[in-house]
Amino acid sequence: MRFFAIALAFFAGSLVHAAPASELVARQIGDLQCNIDRLSIVAALAATQGTLKSLAKDLSSDAASAAEVQTAQSSVSGAEAAIGVIAKALVTGQSAPAEARTQVQGNLTAAHDALTSIKASGSSGNTLKLALLELGAAQAAGNGVVKNCK
Repeated sequence: MRFFAIALAFFAGSLVHAAPASELVARQIGDLQCNIDRLSIVAALAATQGTLKSLAKDLSSDAASAAEVQTAQSSVSGAEAAIGVIAKALVTGQSAPAEARTQVQGNLTAAHDALTSIKASGSSGNTLKLALLELGAAQAAGNGVVKNCK
């Protein structure tokens, strides 16, 4: 639920902004595609967390795989926290911190690396594939934010 609140903050911050019009403000508000990308990354990360929770249950008897799932969960949480920092900056009319953008990218990469190291089959393998698909959607949306929110 917290992630949808962040998404709402992104959306609200993009529609209502009291600062004078300038290049910075235009970049912070973004166009329609920019805001779709922002909402998409938040939604994809929320979906990924739900899938990782299921995967953690599925792989709880395999210590090595369970540890990698935990790493992925922590990394996704780190990306979500960095997005929260960015959202707060946007809503308050400040420039999004470059460090937070770097943290999002680094955490998404760490989650991907952790998940790709897991060997699973059957229903666990399907859940793993879903987690990677959702994470890939988050990465694509993040790339969209970088590309379209200028």
